[in-house]
Amino acid sequence: MSDDRCAEAVYVDIHELSIGMFVILELSWLQHPFTFNSFVVRTEEQLATIRSLGLAKVRIDPRRGMTSPTAQPEAAAPAGPSTGPVPPSDEASAAIAAAKAWRIEQNRILRASMGAAERKAAKAATVLRDITKCIHSEPQRVVASAGALVDDVTSTLLGNSEVMIHLLNDHAAGEEVYYHSLNVTMLALLLGKAMQFDAEMLRVAGIAAIFHDIGKEEVPYRVRSKTEPLTHAEADFLRQHCAIGARLATQAGLPEAVVGAILQHHENLDGSGYPDGLAGEAITPVSRLVGVVNAYDNLCNPVDVAKALTPHEALSIMFAKRKGWFDPAMLGKLIHVLGVYPPGSIVKLSTGAAAMVVSINPARPLLPMLIVYDPAIPKEEAVILELEKQPDISISKAIRPATLTREVYEYLSPRKRMTYYFDEKGRPT
Repeated sequence: MSDDRCAEAVYVDIHELSIGMFVILELSWLQHPFTFNSFVVRTEEQLATIRSLGLAKVRIDPRRGMTSPTAQPEAAAPAGPSTGPVPPSDEASAAIAAAKAWRIEQNRILRASMGAAERKAAKAATVLRDITKCIHSEPQRVVASAGALVDDVTSTLLGNSEVMIHLLNDHAAGEEVYYHSLNVTMLALLLGKAMQFDAEMLRVAGIAAIFHDIGKEEVPYRVRSKTEPLTHAEADFLRQHCAIGARLATQAGLPEAVVGAILQHHENLDGSGYPDGLAGEAITPVSRLVGVVNAYDNLCNPVDVAKALTPHEALSIMFAKRKGWFDPAMLGKLIHVLGVYPPGSIVKLSTGAAAMVVSINPARPLLPMLIVYDPAIPKEEAVILELEKQPDISISKAIRPATLTREVYEYLSPRKRMTYYFDEKGRPT
């Protein structure tokens, strides 16, 4: 139950409403221009707008306000404004309608941007599926396809000062391997840019990310898809995918730097990795980069979905418990690129509302875009909130999807698997 529903019903006369009070507008979202039905009144403009809504009284929550109202709880407070509302003026009604139309248009633009990312990701996944299936039969063609995909994505990344990282919808069962490679590729390119890799090194990182798990194709499906603990023999077999992948990459004519990253992407900086227990500078920079983003994606998207960590939890564990595994500069940059609350994170806002992070701008990772739960708004029209444009609203904390009520869970639809794609910044002004 939300804080608004739990709050004691306290009403004040509309003329007694003042800046600093936490107001709860008991109106449809179509009847006012604000992003939320409940918020702290902070400006004279907000105050004037509320007074123009035609309400005689307005509900407040003294616990969450910044001032101490003199209002007393009303016995048997009505479900809505209690007495004699004055209809808003034609001018106020027109202003409300215009503001609402503007918000709807902004949401449409943002949804269109996310839809475009979905389509590009699906196309890229098709390329990755073809690469995986044809590495043996048509190695030269698939290597060329991989290079073309990386070149296309890199041109977007390097050709725009700012990009948006979007959370994608859950994909079809059986497609996990392709979307894992896609995730690792997208994150490797983003991290490579943040690490100031030059264009050629960035291209090597992208191609290595595409092929990093190609050796798993020679590991029996029952082993690589097993959700129960692997036997020692099975674990040893699975670990061979690095060497198998390096062999396939060599046979396909991939550059030595790519082959090395495929071989080394499970090596850890402290020497605890495999296949050769390399440490420190013995692990190439591209291998370290692919390794850190691969580890992140494996924590968020394990074979057993029940063991999946939230993006926030995954970064926390990598930093707190596995820090010795990773290049510290790269891990730090990954956290900076994805933010404390990466796309897919379920969070609680300072307003008390639950929300899901759907997009971030790596240049401002602490100000993501979120879908906000609001029972007054249909799910298909849910508010997409840009924190960059809402200075009075912030993220209070990350929360696990399992703690959500059924109503909120179904509204936000947390992803079972986290899949990302980035695109040029397509944001409304």
